[in-house]
Amino acid sequence: MDGEAAGEQDVLVFAGPGAGKTLGALLAFRSMRREQRLQHFLVFCHRTSILEQWQRAAARLGLSLVSWPCEPGRLSQADGLLLTYQSAGRQPQQLAAALRPWPSSSQLAIADEAHHLGLDPDEPGAAAWSLSFEEQTSHCRLRLGLTGTPFRADNLGFCAARRIRTVQNGELVEQIQPDLCVEPRELIAAGDVRPLEFHFQDGWVEHSQEGRPDRDVSPLSQEQRESWRARNLRRAIRLADSSCIGQQVILQAQRRLSRVRQQQPNAAGLVIARDIDHASAIATLLKDDGYRVDLVHSQDPDAASRLDDFQSGAADWLVSIDMCAEGFDAPRLRVVAYLTTVVTRSRFLQGITRAVRMTPELAEHEPVPRNPSYVVAPADPLLMGYARSWSVAEPYVLGSHNSHEAPLSDSPGPGRGPSLPLEAVNDGAGAMIRLKTPQLPSFLQR
Repeated sequence: MDGEAAGEQDVLVFAGPGAGKTLGALLAFRSMRREQRLQHFLVFCHRTSILEQWQRAAARLGLSLVSWPCEPGRLSQADGLLLTYQSAGRQPQQLAAALRPWPSSSQLAIADEAHHLGLDPDEPGAAAWSLSFEEQTSHCRLRLGLTGTPFRADNLGFCAARRIRTVQNGELVEQIQPDLCVEPRELIAAGDVRPLEFHFQDGWVEHSQEGRPDRDVSPLSQEQRESWRARNLRRAIRLADSSCIGQQVILQAQRRLSRVRQQQPNAAGLVIARDIDHASAIATLLKDDGYRVDLVHSQDPDAASRLDDFQSGAADWLVSIDMCAEGFDAPRLRVVAYLTTVVTRSRFLQGITRAVRMTPELAEHEPVPRNPSYVVAPADPLLMGYARSWSVAEPYVLGSHNSHEAPLSDSPGPGRGPSLPLEAVNDGAGAMIRLKTPQLPSFLQR
């Protein structure tokens, strides 16, 4: 907490999934309370399904963490208050009144997955979560932002982060600079998380209209035109028949899980689907193959409890859309099948890194580096590029200060790791990428 000692209120920590951000933040609070620098803490989360994980971690350290809303009597006996960004902004006056007995000069505010606190410099009123967080924590002695995703596809800034200006390609740009950066490749080398092995399923995609097949086809992996690439991926993930790319991805994922279970019998797999109908079709397919399946999505009122049950449950596969990303902790996940059309780098990495977590029990019997987990996905060019650089933290470029052009997010900068996929091949990730290419019919081999 050097930033607090220097009189700065905000500290941003980037650490890859499985690094122990939750435990580290709680240990930091406990240490500072022993030094009589803090008395209470607030934890803001982006999703209700994460709340119980914070409560369990706090309980292991002997800290009482109650959820908002709560009775004043419970809060007066607690060490910390747990709330979502949304609930914090829903009743600001009631929340402020409830926190009034806590001295503001001795509070720590923790922003879990802080990249959700985006602020657009040109439209600061657009991000409600950011504004409510700013208003409710401006009095705190220290604000700690935690993230494993130091970038956003919409190029918005963090609410609480150090920003630096640097020259890239002759232009002045602004970057987010974490106070502490721990990259996934460092965690892999230390044995704290698992490496990932990627298997991409290629295949032929027809370009004709629905119901009018012809020979106008091309390999999924070779299409670079964005509109065609996006359309090809939409068609590739459909479950048309056993020869289609989507079903081949599922079959390959099943084979990987069967092999992993020879060493880890309770291992499970995750399928990330496009929408509810797509997820339901995948769940039906897996059930027909004899697997136990949990289907979870945002329209499910019991989604949070079902996710929690899965972590220690008996289901072979978890099928979801957007519920199993950042913050979801299930170390028995060892295979991820990525079958969605969402291809931003952040969403891809959030999904696949659900399979990197370790437990002390597993670590006791595995060498370093740990046994890999597996990612199976369509051979989309963007996804293959992300796979090569997944273990490297790319600098987060906010934008140029002397032009209105798009932010230079692919430009190299002074951050901890390289910001381009080609250099990232040298980190070892490229050696674990497999591409299953399509078999060309003889009449197409021209």
